[in-house]
Parts: sequence; structure tokens; C-alpha cells
Amino acid sequence: MKKEETQAYYILNPEEGVDAAPLFFDSPHSGKNYPDDFNYKIPFSELHSAEDAWIDELYDEAPKYGCRLIAAKFPRSYIDTNRNENDLDPSEFEGEWNGPAPEPTEKTAMGKGLVWMRVKQNIEIYEGKVSAEAIKHRIDTYWRPYHNQIAKAFDDLCEKYGFAYHIDCHSMPNAGVPGDPGGTKERADFVLGDRDGTTCESGFTQTVKEFLEGCGYSVAINDPYKGVILVDRYSDPAKGRHSLQVEINRKLYMDQISGDKIPEYEKLKENLNGLMAHLAEYAKSKM
Repeated sequence: MKKEETQAYYILNPEEGVDAAPLFFDSPHSGKNYPDDFNYKIPFSELHSAEDAWIDELYDEAPKYGCRLIAAKFPRSYIDTNRNENDLDPSEFEGEWNGPAPEPTEKTAMGKGLVWMRVKQNIEIYEGKVSAEAIKHRIDTYWRPYHNQIAKAFDDLCEKYGFAYHIDCHSMPNAGVPGDPGGTKERADFVLGDRDGTTCESGFTQTVKEFLEGCGYSVAINDPYKGVILVDRYSDPAKGRHSLQVEINRKLYMDQISGDKIPEYEKLKENLNGLMAHLAEYAKSKM
């Protein structure tokens, strides 16, 4: 595979000669490089638990099947690529804001908007307020370059094939806490999100579901996660742009306290390789 790398992300591309597919993957929340200007006050373990740990590694053989993988290098607790750039509460930062008018969402109220202010149940990340200048730096240096690569991947594939499929790769705890989508109930092994059928053709979503069920996993669709900005912002099924969010239950591959891989990790990776191969053939069949 061929690797491109910047401060914000790395990209794994297929080698020349590999049969390319109109399909790509991205891992926006697995970043492990914590910028020097983060200035968090809480123990690192509290931030570390917010990562989608190992997700980029689970999908890192995508190039073998003719697919690109884009992965963030920075943590989502620093700036979250799966939020809009105006998902901000002005009361939680200081200084003059020259960006788009803030439109805070329910995630912002939970402290998990564009720039996270809290983790878990109201654990404050910072001693004081984050400056508007610091937020702008994070957008310009990390958020926007990552989004540019998602847009470019779509444009490259659509220019070449006339359509593109996109898997947005995430992980989730086996159960939520109060205030989480779906509450505290146990979650399926996989949750597929297509925003109630608006970001992806149903055939692709069902193909993913059926393959995973064939591996013995339980699969839910849009419950409790429907997908957020990275599947909504760039998708347009009517124009051949299909995005599907895939959430993997962390109990399948890691110790949710230590963050370490468990023996079942290798079996999951093998099954995901099978899924990627299957989806690459599905996408090529549409050419």
C-alpha cells in the first residue's frame, strides 16, 4: 500500500496494479497524536477513553481490496470531525469569534460539540475557557484538512466511475450512559447508520448487514446511531454518492477498561477483511 501523511491525517492507498473499487473508508476518531496546545487538565486516561481505539488498524487492509483509507491522527476530544464547524456554544469560549455563526446542538450541550469541553458524565476537560483563536486554529489545521480529504475521495471516485461508496468507521461502548442515544441499554454488535435511508442506497446497507449477520454478529440499523456529519455532509444518493456509518461494539475486540486488544481482535479483523472484499466486489458490480 502507499501511504500519504500530514499533521492532520494519513491516507493508505492501493498499490499500482491493484484492481481499484469505487469505495473508500475513513476513521475519524481513532487519532492518538495529542497536540502540544491541547492544555487539558484531566488525567490522560479520561481523554484516551474517548478514542475509537484500534479502528484505523482494523480497516488498514482496505488498500488490498482496491480501497482508500483516510484516518485522523488527532483525537476527537481535541476537535471532532463529525461535527459541523459551527457546532459551538459561545458561552464556553472566550475572545472574538470570526467564524460562521454558532449553532449549538444537543451534543454541544453535553460538552461534545465541535470542541469537546467535557468527557463522560460532565468531567470538565479544561481549567477555563478555550479561546476563539485556539478553536480557529484547530479548525484550520485539523478539521478542515480532514474534511477536504473526504470531499476529494468522493470527487476522485465519482469523476472516474460516476459514483462512490463510503464507509465511515467508528466504535461504541457495549452500553450507553444516561443522556447517550438509546440510553443505557446493551447495544448490538454492529450499528449501521444511514440517517433513515437518506445517505445511502438500501441495497448497500442491507449487503453490509447480511454479511455481518452471516459472520454471527447482531446488527441494528439506525438504532441508536443514525450517522452524523461525515455521512450527511457529502452524500447524495441521487447523484451516486453513498455514505454509511458503521459502529463496532468495543466488547468484540478490546478491554473497555484498559483499552487493550483482546484475543477476539484477530477474528474481528479477519471478518472485516472479508467484509471489505465483499463490498469492493459489490461496488465494482455497479460499474
